[in-house]
Amino acid sequence: MSISTTVFSEPLFNFKRCHYHRLATVSHSKLNQHTLSSSSLFSSHKYDSCSWILKPPHKFFSPKFETFATDTDTLESIQSSDVIFNQTHPINRIELVEGKIFVRLDQGNDLKNSELIVGCNLPGKWILHWGVSRADDIGSEWDQPPRDMIPAGSIPIKDYAIETPLKKSSSSEGDTFHEVRIGFKPSDEISAINFVLKDEETGAWYQHKGRDFKVPLVNYLKEDANLLGPKTGLSSSQGDIGQISNVILKSESTVDKVQENSSESESPKKENSQVEGFNVELSLTKEVTVNNSISVSVRKCSETAKYLLDLETDIPGDVFLHWGASRDDLRIWEAPPAPHPPQTVSFKKTALRTQLKSRGSGEGSSVQVSLGEEFSGFLFVLKINQNTWLNNNGNDFYVPLPTPGSIIIGNIEDQSKVVKSEVTEETSEEESNSAFTNEIINEIRSLVTGISSVKRRKTKSKEAQETILQEIERLAAEAYSIFRTSVPTFSEEVIVESEVALESESPELPPKICSGTGTGYEIVCQGFNWESNKSGRWYMELKEKAEELSSLGFTVIWLPPPTDSVSPEGYMPRDLYNLNSRYGNIEELKDVVKTFHKFGIKVLGDAVLNHRCAQHQNQNGIWNIFGGRLNWDDRAVVADDPHFQGRGNKSSGDNFHAAPNIDHSQDFVRKDIKEWLCWLRDEIGYDGWRLDFVRGFWGGYVKDYMDATKPYFSVGEYWDSLSYTYGEMDHNQDAHRQRIVDWISAAGGSAGAFDVTTKGILHSALERCEYWRLSDQQGKPPGVLGWWPSRAVTFIENHDTGSTQGHWRFPRDKEMQGYAYTLTHPGTPSVFFDHIFSHYKKEIAALLSIRKRNGINCRSKVKIHKSERDVYAAIIDEKVAMKIGPGHFEPPSGSQNWSTAWEGRDYKIWEDAS
Repeated sequence: MSISTTVFSEPLFNFKRCHYHRLATVSHSKLNQHTLSSSSLFSSHKYDSCSWILKPPHKFFSPKFETFATDTDTLESIQSSDVIFNQTHPINRIELVEGKIFVRLDQGNDLKNSELIVGCNLPGKWILHWGVSRADDIGSEWDQPPRDMIPAGSIPIKDYAIETPLKKSSSSEGDTFHEVRIGFKPSDEISAINFVLKDEETGAWYQHKGRDFKVPLVNYLKEDANLLGPKTGLSSSQGDIGQISNVILKSESTVDKVQENSSESESPKKENSQVEGFNVELSLTKEVTVNNSISVSVRKCSETAKYLLDLETDIPGDVFLHWGASRDDLRIWEAPPAPHPPQTVSFKKTALRTQLKSRGSGEGSSVQVSLGEEFSGFLFVLKINQNTWLNNNGNDFYVPLPTPGSIIIGNIEDQSKVVKSEVTEETSEEESNSAFTNEIINEIRSLVTGISSVKRRKTKSKEAQETILQEIERLAAEAYSIFRTSVPTFSEEVIVESEVALESESPELPPKICSGTGTGYEIVCQGFNWESNKSGRWYMELKEKAEELSSLGFTVIWLPPPTDSVSPEGYMPRDLYNLNSRYGNIEELKDVVKTFHKFGIKVLGDAVLNHRCAQHQNQNGIWNIFGGRLNWDDRAVVADDPHFQGRGNKSSGDNFHAAPNIDHSQDFVRKDIKEWLCWLRDEIGYDGWRLDFVRGFWGGYVKDYMDATKPYFSVGEYWDSLSYTYGEMDHNQDAHRQRIVDWISAAGGSAGAFDVTTKGILHSALERCEYWRLSDQQGKPPGVLGWWPSRAVTFIENHDTGSTQGHWRFPRDKEMQGYAYTLTHPGTPSVFFDHIFSHYKKEIAALLSIRKRNGINCRSKVKIHKSERDVYAAIIDEKVAMKIGPGHFEPPSGSQNWSTAWEGRDYKIWEDAS
């Protein structure tokens, strides 16, 4: 069984974690809790407000196993010392487990009452999402079942489906499984029950061969691949269960077990139309969390004065310990001298590899390591199979050792002394990464030679070739991971090198305008909220505020979606060339755009390109035929959205299930969209675009649209969830911002993206008084603005997160701290309409004025001076200093003459007055 493993680990130490409200004198460094990637092997780790106090043992956590003594005389007996330190790390691994889905149709003895039973023997929170097909329906349209057919505890989903939770029950063998029973009276009116299975714990949907399960209730249905039952001719190739998202499913074929209660009728007869009972089992796999742990105890041998470290784990199978020692706080890996445990080999010169010894009971494994007093720390990671590394939230496990004459080791890590330590590191991280990558490249070359020889021998061994290709892919991913951790994926300095040179050499020249990103000095106003459509004349209301917005310093305004739409807010567009919306008509739209231009403000149109609502049904009754000037048919709809029966290609992104997702790979679709956008630009006067739900389609298509329309400024909404562990936001959000940066890159840098990463981090920092979150491991801003600031559009609220929707509302009464951050930092700031015209207006105006008169722009340089528990402080372009949080900060005296420019509740801004 192949296993894909993700590990979430947080340390449990035998020390007291100091609560900052009670112990204000304890210094704080950064807590780094983030989801672990198996390709990220060894790096540094930061913690929050924790002191490690080494002292005589007292019991805090019981180890999972009894102490195990090695069988070699090269190591001292662990009984010769007392435990001076204990540490346990929970490790939650994700494994694929196999199970079954059971579908059974029982006909009652009297043929008047029947029952459909759907069950699953895997753990989870299972939901049956189901509906019925009527006998007179054409195609696969779902309907809600009759009321007397719906089990208790069900909830309706719109007007076409029901969701019913599966209940736990036990089999005769004592195994736990989940099932739901749907009782019904056979009738010629209902021809089939359709369903998909959902696991609410993971959000995964399970289908049958990529389509809905279909249980026939009459025997005259046309043969179909997704039909279950005695007339479907199920074979060994039909037992796999497909899925919509988030779970890797077994690819091998499985055997469906079909048990017919009676022989099959030779031909359907209307007078005896009811299908016979049957029982079907289908195989599936699911990701489940497996709880393990690794415990480390440290003893001091009184005879040899060496430290003895005992490691024990309950992880099954072969476990390899990659370990080394460090002599100081830099944590540079070093292979300690012998004696070593049995089966220890050198690994990349700076580390050792030891296989843990299985316990006699067969449960778990352990090893003992000895280190001399010259070392100050023990570093390690674990490897459990060829591709899976287990480490501490993406960093090395680290165990501090007391130095002679010292019993206290302070905070685990000082930010100023942190360096990344790869296992291959010697004196130069650059050299070690290069050496490690070269080694991987050599392995890839060897494998390529191997696959070539396989082809030359004409063995036609597909299995052997696939194995080699998989190994190449793994090694390439490992090499790329090393490259990404050592070199930022996008270096703003490189990207804008020529632009910066131009600005520095010729400061008197006007700012250079870059297509899609403007001059770099833009300040965006979101010119609407979720309720703006209700007046029916929003364009005219907004027109009256144009002069005021200009005087405040805004240079760009983002208008709501202009098209005819199923929803009044505009985000379910229908006829794209019909610009009479709930915000006003086309003439009013032209008028408001013209007015903003008069006051020097550029205008962004909100373009919803991912999806479009149809105006007509196809022959199956599915809404996937479009009207108006762009009268597309179902070829314009992606093929893998199960609700709209598209005949296009598979989606290049994530599906939005409320409307047909447009297939941008179709030439005619892209041609029409480019013509429409150019028409909006020329007819209405839009200067650029805000692009809705760009997660739904490849960024390369966006580049095509931007190249065709040449916008002054454009920004995409790439929105997905940040990383959390046990409900707490991880400190390291590199994976989240990397996805946004990857989209910007796919779009060729022709558009920026909303910096959702920064918004999320600000939430946690301000809500929990954890301002240390506002600096990443390199001492830079932790959002997109820390990696690619000229493409980062920062914001704290919009029509979705705030307004009357409130999906992700910014911490209450801390909005101005958020604006003190975004309006003084690089990136392009966006300010929400509701905040501008509120009691915050005066403060926002002051911050806008500070930004403009100091020339802060999307490429400004940030130097973070403080990022502690209760305060974050930075200096921008050596012109503006700022701090947010209740803690204290004063900008350092030097060449600048700092004077207070503005201050408010828990924030303060200084300017250089010299």
